[in-house]
Amino acid sequence: MIATGKRLYLDYNASAPLLDEARKAVIEALEITGNPSSVHREGRAARALVEAARRNVAALVNARADHVFFTSGATEAASTMLTPHFMMGRAPVRMSHLYVGATEHPCMIAGGQFAPENITMLPVDENGILRLDVLQEVLQAHDKATGLPLVAVQAANNETGVVQPIARIAALVKASGGVYIIDAVQAAGRIKLDITDNCGDYLIISSHKIGGPKGVGAVIAVSDLMMPRALVRGGGQEKGHRAGTEALPLIAGFGAAAGQALARLAGAGWSPAMRDRLEAGLMRIAPRALIHGRKAERLANTTFFSLEGQKAETVQIAFDLAGVALSAGSACSSGKVGPSHVLAAMGHEDGPGAVRISLSPDASEETIDRFLEILRGIVERHERSKAG
Repeated sequence: MIATGKRLYLDYNASAPLLDEARKAVIEALEITGNPSSVHREGRAARALVEAARRNVAALVNARADHVFFTSGATEAASTMLTPHFMMGRAPVRMSHLYVGATEHPCMIAGGQFAPENITMLPVDENGILRLDVLQEVLQAHDKATGLPLVAVQAANNETGVVQPIARIAALVKASGGVYIIDAVQAAGRIKLDITDNCGDYLIISSHKIGGPKGVGAVIAVSDLMMPRALVRGGGQEKGHRAGTEALPLIAGFGAAAGQALARLAGAGWSPAMRDRLEAGLMRIAPRALIHGRKAERLANTTFFSLEGQKAETVQIAFDLAGVALSAGSACSSGKVGPSHVLAAMGHEDGPGAVRISLSPDASEETIDRFLEILRGIVERHERSKAG
C-alpha cells in the first residue's frame, strides 16, 4: 500500500500511483526526439514505442493491436464514441438513440454528441445492477427505421465497484442489431476482459487507473469494420480516428502499465480478502453502516459505505485529517454539491452520501487494521457528540 509519510492512500479508483515500470518507460520515451509520423530513423524509433504500447494495451483485453486507438483519456474517448455518426468504410451508419445506464460515469451520462431528447437513462436495481428487463423492452421498442440503438453500460462502477453482467447485456444488444460501448475504465486490469468473448463492440480504458500516467486513454474495438466519425480531425494520426501527434511518453507509460496489469491477472490477480477483512471490521465498529452494492458482484478492491447520521463529506475530511486519503464518490464529481447520482439511482437519494475506499492490489492487514482504528475513533467521536 502506498503511503506518504504515515498517510494511507486508499483511493486507487480515482488514480493509481505511477508504477515503476511506467515511470521508466515515460522517462526513456522523453529521450526520443522523433515524431511517430516521420519516416526517418528517429521517427521510426518513436513509432516503434507507440506500436509496442498498442500491442500491450490490446493484449489486456485480448484484442487486435490494429483495433486500438489512443486518446487523451477516457472522457475524450467517451465523447468520441457517443455519437450518432459512425462509418462503415465510406458509408455512413446512423445511431439514432443512446441508451445509457443511470449509474454510469458523468462523462458517459453527458451523452457525448447526442441531443438530450435522444438519450434514455436505463434504471438499475437496489444493488446497482442494470435492469435487463427494461433494456430488453426499450431495445424491442426502438424504431430501427430511424437508425440503430447505441447502448453504453460500464463493466464496473467507479463508486460501488458493482460489476455489470456485460455478457448478458451484449447478447441483448446484439439481438436488437444495436451497438454496445463498455466503459471498462475501472474493470480493466482488475477483472479479466476478453473483447472477443460475447463482450461489447468497443471498450474504453484509461492509463492512470492501472498505474500508468495521466492524460492518455484508449478505445478498443472488436472490429474496425465500423468506427465512429473522428471527433478530433486533422493530420490523420491513429488511422484517422484521432488526429494530433501522439503523446509518446504517456503512451509508452500506458503500454508498460498495461503489461504489468496483464501479468497480475495472469498470476494471482486481485484478491477480495483485504476488502472482506475491512468490511467485516467496519460492520463490527458501526453495525448500522450500509455497504452499497454488497449483495452484487463487485471489484475486489472497492467498498462504498454510509455511516448512519454522518455526512459523507464530513467523514472524508475526518479521515483526511487522520492521514487517510479516500473519496466521497467519484473523484470527477467530488467537488460538486449534491448527492451521488449512483446512490440516487439505487434508491438512496435522501441519505447522507457515502465514502469510497479503493485498495491497492497488495493492501496489507496492517493497512486495513490502521484504517479500522481510525474509523473507530471517528465513530466514537460522533457518538459522544450525539450524547452531548
